Order: sequence, then C-alpha cells, then structure tokens
Amino acid sequence: MTEEIKKTGKAAPDRDKVIVRTSVIGVLTNVALAGFKAAVGLLANSIAVLLDAVNNFSDALSSVITIVGAKLAGKAPTKKHPLGYGRIEYLTALIVSAIVIYAGVTAGVESVKKIISPEAADYSTLSLVIIGVAVVVKLILGLYVKRRGKQVDSGALVASGSDALFDAILSSSVLACALIARFTDLSLEAYVGVLISLVIVKAGVGMMAETVSDILGQRTDPETAKKIKGILSSLPGVRGAYDLVLNNYGPNKNYGSVHLEVPDTMTAEEIDRLTRTAEVEVYRATGVALTGIGIYSFNTGDDEATALRERVREIVLSCPSALQMHGFYVDPEKKEMRFDVVIGFDCDRRATLDAVAGAVGEAFPDYTVRITPDVDVSD
Repeated sequence: MTEEIKKTGKAAPDRDKVIVRTSVIGVLTNVALAGFKAAVGLLANSIAVLLDAVNNFSDALSSVITIVGAKLAGKAPTKKHPLGYGRIEYLTALIVSAIVIYAGVTAGVESVKKIISPEAADYSTLSLVIIGVAVVVKLILGLYVKRRGKQVDSGALVASGSDALFDAILSSSVLACALIARFTDLSLEAYVGVLISLVIVKAGVGMMAETVSDILGQRTDPETAKKIKGILSSLPGVRGAYDLVLNNYGPNKNYGSVHLEVPDTMTAEEIDRLTRTAEVEVYRATGVALTGIGIYSFNTGDDEATALRERVREIVLSCPSALQMHGFYVDPEKKEMRFDVVIGFDCDRRATLDAVAGAVGEAFPDYTVRITPDVDVSD
C-alpha cells in the first residue's frame, strides 16, 4: 500500500505553497487597504473608517498566522509525532478566530464611545473614491482566497475568504454612511461601527466553534462514510462494512478502521489479500488510509442459522434505542451466538444493552449470547 499512497496521495508541499502564496497576497492587500483607510479615517475624523482599517490589520495578522500554521503543519512526521503536525492548523485557526473576536469587541467599545460623544465626520471626494475601491478589492480578494481554500481543503483560507467577503459588505455600509454624511447632516458613523463590531464578533465566534468541533472530532461526513462502505461492500466476498471510524490528524490526513463481514469459509490467505485490496481501493478513491480492518464471519450453507439471525435481528431492532445489528454468527453445536448492536446516543446504553440481552436470552434460553455494544459513529 505504501507505493499506492505515493502514487495517489495529494502532494502536501503543493498544498502548502498554495496556502502560503494566497496568504501572502492577503497580507499585502490588507496592509495596503488598512493604510489607506487609516489615513482616510484620520483625515475625515471617521470612527467607522478607522474601525474598518483596524479590521483589515487584523485580517493581515490572521494571514500571517495562517502562513506560520501551514509551515508548521507541513513538517515531516517524527518519532515523537509519527502522524505528523497537521493539527497545528486547527490551533492557528483558533488564534485567528480569537483575533477576530478581539477586533470586533474593540470596535464595539470605540463605537459606543462615539455614540456617547459624537464627532462630525468630513469626507473628501478622494476619501469616497478610496473607500469605494477598497470595497471592490475586498470583494475580489474574498472570492479568490475562498476559492483557493476550497481547492486545497484549507479551513483557514476558506475562513479568511469568507471574512474578506464580510468585510466587503461592511465597507459598503461605511461607504453608504460616508455618502450620507457628505451630502446631508445625518451622521450614522458610530451606529454603523456597532453593526460592524457585531458582525465581526459573530464571524469570530463561528470560526472558533467550527475549529473546536474539528479538534474534538466530528461525526464522519455521511457521503464519505457511504462511499467508503460502498467500495468495501463491492469487494468479492464482502457481505457488509460496519463500525467505520475515521480519525483526522489535519487537512487531508485521515486514518480509519472498519469491520468487514465475510464468509466463514474464507482462509487466512484470502482474508489477507482482501484486506490489502480494501486498503488500496479506499485510499485511491478517498485519500483515507485504513490502518485497521477487523473481520466478522457469517454462517454459510446453513438455513437454520439464517432463520435464527433474522429472528434475533427482529428482537434486537424492536428496542427503540438499538439502531442496527451486525456481525451475527451462531454455533449451533456449542449453542453460542454473538453479534454487535449499534446503540443511539439519546439513551441509557447500559439499560439498552441489558434489555436487548434479556429479550434475546428469553427467546433462546439454551444459547450463550455474547453482545458487543457499538457507538453510532458513522452512517
């Protein structure tokens, strides 16, 4: 499988180059915009424009942190960290979201101060032109960064792009306020500043919540889970794929384990060939490296076992909290049966397991019943 991974895996260095190059463009653009807006804000005595400049500076800082995170995350695996440093990107995303929240709170405080002690703004034609150009530049930058982020599966870039698009909308509101202030006596500067701060804080909290979910570990994407199980179930001899667990160690670094149900007549050599094929096929199609494949055996050539399995399945699934039964095998001579039960989260797992064991034991008092409770980790 090593050779297959070399041939089919995504080139991490290329991904890192895209992230760094895109982030550098973001840094330079935001620094330039922040400088122009700060000058306009000071000359026009506009709190809204000044806060917009501060927001651009925070965006530039976020891009710098994204670059650092990409470089650190791209380090080769070591003996101490054999699965690499990919999760560093999640830590840098947390830092970026914290910076965004801080910028939003600061903007809110300053805006409230201006509401309490208002000062009239004075915009020149050049100021209006600069703000208008800034709106267009931010819109183009946001679309570009977000598209590149999706291309290389970089959550930090996608977040930066989305933030830039938010900025374009906010800058548009600043431009509208500037036009109103220029041609009327109505000043909405401070109030728009409060609006900007709320949007910035909301965006930062959303970014942080998403990153925390990535760190904690989220439920496997249903489409990915179904695709992997479909690939495995299509292999010769495989009756079903169950208990798929995916572990993420950074963007494009996914490792998984799964159970395959195969005939009880398969030899060790046949199972060995099957599992190796499964590893390669799944990696080719999804980029997920299966590091563990367990085996369930199912009874073949025994109609009584088939009837018994269906009766047990009926009993198990009659319990509302039992979502699925699989891995069933029965030894009629030894009077033993074993199977797994997937139990939902919104219930008492112990009570559910006892209820299932009691119902099956009552229906088949002559059998020793061995039940393994499974967690509902994937579709």
